[in-house]
Amino acid sequence: MIAPENTALVLLAAGRSGRFGLSDKLTAPFLGRPLGLHAVTALEGVPFARRIVVQDGVKLDYAARGYEVAHNRRPEEGLSLSVRLGVQAARGEGIDAVLIALADMPRITAAQIYRLFDAQHGPRTVVASSDGVRPKPPALFGAARLNALEALEGDNGARDMILAGRHVVTSPDELIDVDTEEELAELRARFDRPPT
Repeated sequence: MIAPENTALVLLAAGRSGRFGLSDKLTAPFLGRPLGLHAVTALEGVPFARRIVVQDGVKLDYAARGYEVAHNRRPEEGLSLSVRLGVQAARGEGIDAVLIALADMPRITAAQIYRLFDAQHGPRTVVASSDGVRPKPPALFGAARLNALEALEGDNGARDMILAGRHVVTSPDELIDVDTEEELAELRARFDRPPT
């Protein structure tokens, strides 16, 4: 049975952030801490076997929070490269699954992660989150899916695998992902005070 204790968390924190302007979106403040550390905090109580972050030039120190760092030196090649690097780093004895999460999703919860584990069905598992309309990360992949993840190419990541998998619906607010400065401003307007 797939459980957090035999699963590697792969946090994707590499990318061009091209739609965000000149700054690094993961270091932008939200609720008093960098946007890119909210997922780390939300998931720190889940007893994953390993925690891996795939990052490029991000200035956040994920290693200090217990993450092994896999460097993506070519983020312009798309999301699939980050997925491949994360899965390659995650492979090892006792790892029966990977859970892929995005560092730019600051409202994910441990409760949703446990719901994904509740919906797993063994080595061929693909269980993704959904806002009731579209499936998206965080997503859980059983060991039989790791080769397919390592074969991905382009900027779609595991989208086709996620579309074909099971979907666990949660509040759309938990699955907000920040790609633009406008989206961050909207998030702050709803949940935070603007930075001074």
